[in-house]
Amino acid sequence: MGIPLVTDCAQQKFNGLKMDIQELISEKISTDIKLNMDLAIAGGGLAGLTLAIQAAKAGLKVAVFEKETYPFHRVCGEYVSMESFAFLESLGLPLGDMELPRIKKLRVSAPNGQIIENNLPLGGFGISRYLLDYRLYLIAKECGVNIYENTRVNQIQFDKNVFQFDTTAGNFKATAAAGTFGKKSNLDIKWQRPFTREKPTPLNNYIGVKYHVTTDFPYDMIALHNFENGYCGISAVEKEKYCLCYLTTADNLKKNNNSINEMEKNVLFQNPHLKHIFSTARFERPEPVTISQISFEKKSLLEDHVLMIGDAAGMITPLCGNGMSMAMHGSKIAASLLIPFLQGHINRDEMEQKYAESWNRHFSSRLRTGRMIQSLFGKPAVTNIFLSAMKPFPGLIKKLIRQTHGEPF
Repeated sequence: MGIPLVTDCAQQKFNGLKMDIQELISEKISTDIKLNMDLAIAGGGLAGLTLAIQAAKAGLKVAVFEKETYPFHRVCGEYVSMESFAFLESLGLPLGDMELPRIKKLRVSAPNGQIIENNLPLGGFGISRYLLDYRLYLIAKECGVNIYENTRVNQIQFDKNVFQFDTTAGNFKATAAAGTFGKKSNLDIKWQRPFTREKPTPLNNYIGVKYHVTTDFPYDMIALHNFENGYCGISAVEKEKYCLCYLTTADNLKKNNNSINEMEKNVLFQNPHLKHIFSTARFERPEPVTISQISFEKKSLLEDHVLMIGDAAGMITPLCGNGMSMAMHGSKIAASLLIPFLQGHINRDEMEQKYAESWNRHFSSRLRTGRMIQSLFGKPAVTNIFLSAMKPFPGLIKKLIRQTHGEPF
């Protein structure tokens, strides 16, 4: 009788070890490829969250990837056009009960201090992004949206009608994808989108700076104060605070030793209204929230079948004060096509074509008007002359305002 090569006990151990290895491999695969989603969204700002809520309410499985952790501050003017009021309430945000400031008047000053004022035809309301994004985040969670905070999307690949999201939280698969990230992201660079490769121009090399302050200023007004190569807005938000946010060129900062404080004193303070605000306001935090490499160049609406929405699709100049409403309206347009696509009623080509057509119909002329208005501000002499010429024609001012705003959606 020969000697057995493997004892029964050893065989049992081997079989058990084999099963453990198989389980580990299976677990590793399931970890590497996370949930299969209907819709995956890169970016958890206004466009991303509102799109996610709409899709989840339609019964779809949705994932949102956000590189920050809620709640947090964003560089933003925090004036929201009334065109989006009813839409936000339809998502479950009770704006009417939140005692937010209603903004009905516009004041614009030239660098020399000259002022023009006008009523806002539609008007808006003030709310900080800290509060607005957080409340939408909570609604999205209640609707069953999978939100991955503190998660960066490294790459999105489209193959065989499926998107694979490579993220710092693992890999995910989805049938549809949306890009709702901010001003300039790592994905923009990986896709080599044209605006990321442009040399610095008056439309693509801005920085944004935002503070929250307490000050004496009309609660129903938004003011836009111009200075050399930039402008600064101030308007009320919740809890009797004000958003003080300005946009200027990176060159302005460079000329002032890359010091925000020096730039404010040497450049912004040339406008007497800004000097007064900065000198008398109480700042909630000593350091501002900042962002760089802001571009107003034209952008594509689709990248390898990923729908671009909000700032990822194109930014309207903050001087027009309407970017947040445009981002949310864009999400509604996208949702109206993504939902029937994911439910099998239309195909991908039809969904993409209709999205581009609808987006251009609603927003392309507004972006062009914004760029035109932007070109009239920044140089002190031009701005002073323009505002002086506009002052006797309030009807023309109102017409320009209307061209940068849409209808309630």
